Amino acid sequence: MLQIQSFVFSPIQENTYILFNEFSQCLIIDPGCYFDEEREELKSFIQQKGLTPLMLLNTHCHLDHVFGNKFVAETYGLTLQLHEKEKLVLSYAPTAGLMYNMPFDNYAGDFIVLKEGDKILLGDDALEIIEAPGHSPGSICFYCRQQNFVIGGDVLFERSIGRTDLPGGDHQTLLDSIRKKLFVLPDETVVHNGHGNSTSIGAEKKHNPFLSK
Repeated sequence: MLQIQSFVFSPIQENTYILFNEFSQCLIIDPGCYFDEEREELKSFIQQKGLTPLMLLNTHCHLDHVFGNKFVAETYGLTLQLHEKEKLVLSYAPTAGLMYNMPFDNYAGDFIVLKEGDKILLGDDALEIIEAPGHSPGSICFYCRQQNFVIGGDVLFERSIGRTDLPGGDHQTLLDSIRKKLFVLPDETVVHNGHGNSTSIGAEKKHNPFLSK
């Protein structure tokens, strides 16, 4: 069974996730640690729990979700896993960082490409890849069917949705992704998103003003 630990990192208040199992194996999703103390916080948690990081995953590659990619990859010897369409977004992230006065060293290693239907296996647990573009061209979600949760990045928020005014974003595509890819999941599915509080599929079906029509 997977346990979830979240961290809120950087001035952009991004949610970083560590998923770990009873075998002390873990994966790291969207490391947004920008400052040295944030990187130390992430590393200290892993050390204190005695975890072995096996995978580095990105839901998408906007700057706030990739600040810590290079640190995590180099610290634990990991190869970044992402959707093919996010490679260009990742390459642009340092330029965006300069625009926000947040320079950083970008990940520059190899890639493992993920696509719809792939499964991420951590011990006895599985995460299914769901493609959900709109916020970003290659946004993906990680769905744990056994435990009814999804790590959704910036696709669906509590009473809100991801912004679509950044390069590669498209409002209608995002709405279609949510309705066709996420709203077909069980209502009790918990959505752990990229910013703010977690929510559920059922709650957003009922109360999300962007999806009420």
